[in-house]
Amino acid sequence: MDKYKDESLSFEERAKDLASRLTLEEKVYQTLHGAPAIDRLGIRSYNYWNEALHGVARAGVATVFPQAIGLAASFDEDFIEEIADCISTEGRAKFNMQQQYDDTDIYKGLTFWSPNVNIFRDPRWGRGHETFGEDPYLTSRLGVRFIEGIQGHDERYLKAAACAKHFAVHSGPEDERHSFDAVASAQDMRETYLPAFKACVKEADVEVVMGAYNRTNGEPCCGSKTLLKDILRDEWEFKGHVTSDCWAIKDFHEHHMVTDGPVESVALAMNNGCDLNCGNINGNLIQAVEKGLITEDTIEQSVARLYTTRMKLGLFDDPSHVPFNDIPYSVVDCVKHRALNLKASEKILCLLKNENNILPLDKGKIKTIGVIGPNADNRRSLVGNYEGTASEYITVLEGIREYVGDDIRVMYSEGCHICRDRISGLAHDNDRTAEAKAVAAESDVVIACFGLDPSLEGEEGDQGNEFASGDKPNLELPGIQLDVLKAIYASGKPVILVLLSGSALAVSWADENIPAIVQGWYPGAQGGRAIAKLLFGDINPEGKLPVTFYRTSEELPDFRDYSMKGRTYRYMKNEALYPFGYGLSYSDYDVTNATCDRNALDCSNNVNIKATIKNNGKISGNETVQVYVKVNRPDAPNYQLKGIKKVHLEAGETKEVEIALKPEDFGLYNEDGVKVLYKGDYEVYVGTCQPDTRSMKLTKKTPVRIDLTYDGEDTIIVE
Repeated sequence: MDKYKDESLSFEERAKDLASRLTLEEKVYQTLHGAPAIDRLGIRSYNYWNEALHGVARAGVATVFPQAIGLAASFDEDFIEEIADCISTEGRAKFNMQQQYDDTDIYKGLTFWSPNVNIFRDPRWGRGHETFGEDPYLTSRLGVRFIEGIQGHDERYLKAAACAKHFAVHSGPEDERHSFDAVASAQDMRETYLPAFKACVKEADVEVVMGAYNRTNGEPCCGSKTLLKDILRDEWEFKGHVTSDCWAIKDFHEHHMVTDGPVESVALAMNNGCDLNCGNINGNLIQAVEKGLITEDTIEQSVARLYTTRMKLGLFDDPSHVPFNDIPYSVVDCVKHRALNLKASEKILCLLKNENNILPLDKGKIKTIGVIGPNADNRRSLVGNYEGTASEYITVLEGIREYVGDDIRVMYSEGCHICRDRISGLAHDNDRTAEAKAVAAESDVVIACFGLDPSLEGEEGDQGNEFASGDKPNLELPGIQLDVLKAIYASGKPVILVLLSGSALAVSWADENIPAIVQGWYPGAQGGRAIAKLLFGDINPEGKLPVTFYRTSEELPDFRDYSMKGRTYRYMKNEALYPFGYGLSYSDYDVTNATCDRNALDCSNNVNIKATIKNNGKISGNETVQVYVKVNRPDAPNYQLKGIKKVHLEAGETKEVEIALKPEDFGLYNEDGVKVLYKGDYEVYVGTCQPDTRSMKLTKKTPVRIDLTYDGEDTIIVE
């Protein structure tokens, strides 16, 4: 038996044997994302490019979950794995069906290029809604659990292969990403930009890492010796394969100007560990071998890594031996998955304001509801980008109509275009304002649905991006939305603002004037149902903000500045409009009796936190206990999230929670990028929000403070 067919051998041995049997030309073309068949060896064609950011994407019907930034608002790592497990189940089901009908097209493989674990460092970045937010700890925890859900826990086979992207230091501007050099200090690299990738590799054993388009500190990421060799392979001992972002390698010579042409570019990428070319430029590797710029052995090594992934997926084994091959197509979009999707939509909703407990609404006291705004009946604002096709979409308008039935009259006005000054091209500006005013006048309560959609924020080149290549020029509501919101408010009727967006908006006027505000993100295909249930009290809001809502973009550093100073809750100086970690509930929770098992830190023992949380409210709900660490040193971050625990509590119920902090959770990276446990004082805060003054004012809660010390000398922490 040929070694590559021998299932008793390791995948690595078999892959190495198979790669050695290929001609140079065959090897080269196996490193393209659309790898052709090699009939003489029984190798089927395979397309590595597939997407599963919040559901199986771009390949027909699938369960379309809330966008990633929304999933992050759940602050629930167990639930994130449950979502990802559902996604990979549908991915396997679709793959099994596609193989049956010999469909090996793009978006039809089992290598899912998700999750995006870049840090959402600037709210203007258009792709931030693909991420898990601005915090390295939260991103790490959710990224790890998402990968574990995608890849599964079988002892031998991967259910699907996940991909941590975009490595590294990638967060805009979108229109410069092909030529931009993201310059970051060693301290910021280690403190902010690399931790999530490290966790994905070291903890989750992610199978694939994707390089970014930009340069980082002078090196193009998809050909960076520092990132791909020194850190990823040598320091973190990554064993999987690396893929380029799509057509990123040609940027080396066309935009970054670090090589003289395509032959040099492909050699630079693969010599530094980029195994797969998303694109078609790797054909130049044949000429690169002829010119002595790369060896055939190096190409063969990349091919072996790629075959190892496919073998882990069971694609070279007896089909009866692979436990995922019997997942039927009928599980796609099944009743169970739709129910999970609705639950996800419910868990992510963030209640930002609820003056005088105007929410939940009392259905028995309302005869007419006005639903107004460009996102009231906008399917695009349900799903974000990198989405699949849902079999059913429930907008906010549809969700409210369905919920109230014939008992309450629902009146609707689009109010305005999402970003232009008119809806009808030949009309004057403000051509729906009169209608919006009329609907408000007729209504007992108004649900105002404003914000963004993926036509405004997204990836450069996405169809319909009307702003700065998908980035936001500022944090304001686009177009005339604020004017229409003010006109609705002037009616004197109670107004509930529902924001659908993938990023933070500076809604200071609304915060001062509108009695209730809900941040709905891009809540998934079932989002309208979830929002209606929240408005009428069938569910208790539990979402927490994974990003800071700033008061204005004026306080932000330059978009192109990758220094973390002044950015995110960890380094900002000004008071937030709505802070990271913030979100209200219809219940009232108290965290008390927070203690730890030691007052002195050391380098070898965890600090074990215990606390009591009680639901003082009249309804059950879920709350997130959050643990923050503050190092009392000049120029240290404000506070850093280091622990989360989602707790379900019935009305009046009390539970004890335990959260362990590792010694490295108290360390800080110095200017050389080395983590140090410094001699001195530390503060640990345990509560349901950040320990900043704005969070405490909004929630009327004060996290419990625990003081710790480290009496030893400054000590390097080896992680």
